[in-house]
Amino acid sequence: MTNFKALNVKKYPKAGKVVTPDTEYWKKLSVPTLVKEFGAIDFVDFNPIEPHYFAVTCSVRVQIYNPITKLVVKNLNRFQETAYGGTFRRDGRLLVAGDEQGLVKLFDTSTKNVLRLFKGHKAPVHRVNFTADLLHIASFSDDKTVKLWDITNEKSLHTFSDHHDYVRAGAVNPVSANVIISGGYDGKIKVYDTRTQQPTLNIDHGCPVESLLFLPTGGIFLSAGGTEVRVWDIFAGCRLLAKLSQHHKTVTCLRLGSNGKRILSGGLDRHIKIYDVASYETVHTLDFSNSILSLGVAPNDQTVVAGMVDGLISIQNMETGHEKERQQQRQRKHVFNKFAERADLAVDHQIVIAKQPALSNYDRFLRRYEYGNCLTCVLPPVVSKFHPEITVSVMQELIHRKGLHRALAGRSQDSLSSIIYFINRHIGEQRFMRVLIDVAAILLDVYEDKLCEFTGQLVRNFMQLSETLKRETALTYNLLELQGSLELLMAASDVSTNNDEMVHFIKDGNNPTNIKQSAMAQQSSILMV
Repeated sequence: MTNFKALNVKKYPKAGKVVTPDTEYWKKLSVPTLVKEFGAIDFVDFNPIEPHYFAVTCSVRVQIYNPITKLVVKNLNRFQETAYGGTFRRDGRLLVAGDEQGLVKLFDTSTKNVLRLFKGHKAPVHRVNFTADLLHIASFSDDKTVKLWDITNEKSLHTFSDHHDYVRAGAVNPVSANVIISGGYDGKIKVYDTRTQQPTLNIDHGCPVESLLFLPTGGIFLSAGGTEVRVWDIFAGCRLLAKLSQHHKTVTCLRLGSNGKRILSGGLDRHIKIYDVASYETVHTLDFSNSILSLGVAPNDQTVVAGMVDGLISIQNMETGHEKERQQQRQRKHVFNKFAERADLAVDHQIVIAKQPALSNYDRFLRRYEYGNCLTCVLPPVVSKFHPEITVSVMQELIHRKGLHRALAGRSQDSLSSIIYFINRHIGEQRFMRVLIDVAAILLDVYEDKLCEFTGQLVRNFMQLSETLKRETALTYNLLELQGSLELLMAASDVSTNNDEMVHFIKDGNNPTNIKQSAMAQQSSILMV
């Protein structure tokens, strides 16, 4: 007796995600390494100088990590209360951070000593930055003020008190040491010139501002607040250039990547969106396990670090081609050793017993000609939703066996609703269309005389099926009309080409036979059109 041949589930081609150079590039990031801290990760910043250690600000300390070993190399714990916004200076030698007491502390990263202590704020300082000349520090506080400090004498040079709520975001211009921007929970963004005592520009973001970021040229900056990232041109009077609305929860942090060619934004929706600086279009998305509060990117994208609300730090290194090659060599060596161990066994003859693969449920029902049960077992969402190709293959096999009428007959209203829902959902897909049109026709044939007996949701399902078929029919007619128009244009193009050839013959050849043949060819082309 011959063995039953299992159903060959057709692998329908489906439209996958468009693979772009950015997709391939960012997929080179390694599997995240997770490090647990004692509190929410407030801020992450990379040292611009190699080996590009990164500082993580959380709880009452700032910890400096090695991105390769993922271990703490320095611990700055000179805080009595919560620390905020630990930021490296551009030369990598100094680090500044604010705290819950309103103090701003300047550290020497080599000795971990506190070099300067700036006192003057009356509320927590959440963000601090070095200016472009490396001689001053800008601090942004919950006391609604922005202060500019002189590093040499620990004195406050300017105090700006133009916000009406907490100031939790700020940035300094990377080109000009005199331009500072601040964002507050009042939804306002202030642009200051330290040579004056008043804000030069006042912008309304519309939501509490969580983060600000200058592009490397210094003429454009970005603001994050609510679910939007907005792009402003500071040279044009802070004209709004673009709105990036890719997040569905609050955007908390902004960073530059790919040496200023990409923008990264992290949010409470657990996503990091990557944008192209030239077009402001989303080129890739990174997913994480929890809401993101802070983000850091090393030069040349060597490492991407995300700090989350539950105290986890996600560290991903960019894998190079050499690392992947070494991993493949290790895998090949493991397989070789496995076979080498088996080759040492002394045997005369090895008998291989071919095991019959286990049949799936729908194959067992097909083998017993139980068509109704076969169709029923592929209708649950675990199959029809995640593997619709199996459901369509079973329906196609039942059509070939002329058993679909029997499988559809005598079904309950819930079962019929599931079948109609599946048809409505997938009939518009090119890979399933032909089979599902036949299934819909057979379904209507089976229940043509019983439609008047149905009530409630099932009637609405049949009406929806009718609308779906009408919509697909109208779309088919529109496509046929478009095809006809394109064929007409192609034919007209051929006639124009023939006209050009005839003119060429008349100008360059005096042979009347060639002219006659050209005219006949043109006439025949026109008649065909």
